[in-house]
Amino acid sequence: MDPPVYDTLILSDVHLGSDTSRAREATCVLKENRFQRLILLGDIFADLNFRRLTKEHWKFLGYIRKLSNPKRKLEVVWVEGNHDHGLADIMSHLVGIRVYQEYAWEYAGLHHLAIHGHQFDRLLANNLRLNYFGTLFYLLLQRLDLKGKPVARFIDRINTRWLRMSHKVASGALFHARLHKADRIFCGHTHEAMHQEKDSIQYYNAGGWVDERLTYITIDAEGVRIHEYQQRPEPDDSGEEQSDRDSMVELPEDAEYENIGS
Repeated sequence: MDPPVYDTLILSDVHLGSDTSRAREATCVLKENRFQRLILLGDIFADLNFRRLTKEHWKFLGYIRKLSNPKRKLEVVWVEGNHDHGLADIMSHLVGIRVYQEYAWEYAGLHHLAIHGHQFDRLLANNLRLNYFGTLFYLLLQRLDLKGKPVARFIDRINTRWLRMSHKVASGALFHARLHKADRIFCGHTHEAMHQEKDSIQYYNAGGWVDERLTYITIDAEGVRIHEYQQRPEPDDSGEEQSDRDSMVELPEDAEYENIGS
């Protein structure tokens, strides 16, 4: 049985370049689902140092470029996150998609907004230098961590739950949606999938791909759904049409962009 065709699939916070990134699983989600629009909702990269990208990270980017091929007639949108800052021009050239600060679209008579969510994290928004050095420290910690990265993931959970960042981002997003007359607003940033409603406005967080719980969002005629990915073998691409294979551009691991930000 063919999988359902969604209007939109939203994936956030893959953090390519991070040792905790679950890029292989994120690629599986894209291969296993059919959709007309893909929104990469920020923090697809951990930082600007492309030397940290592994083979699986390059495969994820290669598949994004494949999806953006005009022959597929898919809309692929990249919404910039705080870790992606400065990559807009590079991404447009590298994977062939446009980068937005905020993306809006209409579907089923409803106004939708997608914004990463760091804009509503006041501590981060007011301390860009703190964010930069915090990212470097966190990436170093991952390298020194035990197998499975338990310490790094524990710190990530502290940041989202104990500091109540998820609720702060949700509150700010709902206020932002009301100002822009949106019916639904979608964020990432917190790495914690959630859904809230206030004054008939729906807020959804897509979660992330650096912890044990891996989540993504789909939108179709039946509504919005948060899915939790379950580990399974990577799909076989052997049944793809040869024309698709010919159109796929492989991204080399030693691409000229890898020194950016190093």
